Amino acid sequence: MEHYSSNKSFNLSMRKLFATMAFLSFFGLARSADFSEGQIWSYKTRIGEENSKILINKIEFDPRLGPIFHISITGVKVKSPRSPSGIATELSHAPVSKKTLDDSVTKLVSTSKPDLRYREGYKEWKSAFDNGDAGVFTISIQEIVGFIETTINQ
Repeated sequence: MEHYSSNKSFNLSMRKLFATMAFLSFFGLARSADFSEGQIWSYKTRIGEENSKILINKIEFDPRLGPIFHISITGVKVKSPRSPSGIATELSHAPVSKKTLDDSVTKLVSTSKPDLRYREGYKEWKSAFDNGDAGVFTISIQEIVGFIETTINQ
């Protein structure tokens, strides 16, 4: 009888473990599935850009890459020879992967309409993407900001 009792306890413990794992797995999937157009998120920023946010302007699906999120980034301090002040505070378009968002965002701040200024960069990207000459960022948003800054200052 004691052997049966310990098996019963073991089975109950295993069921609780599997239920907990299923819940956590579902919760993780739900978090990544919650991204939608118009959301404004805070993210792990560079030092000095703690108020920077991202806006998801457009989401599209590619059969090879999955969802592609077209974001704008505001509140940055990017050295830029193209900006009259020498510092750009907004990056109007960056195509990113779901992994980038999953690894970077920290809190949903609010919602808004897409910032239509992303369209110009999107059109250039889309043409290059369709020709096989462009992809999506899979690095963190923080790293994307640094990469863009380095690139425009070369």
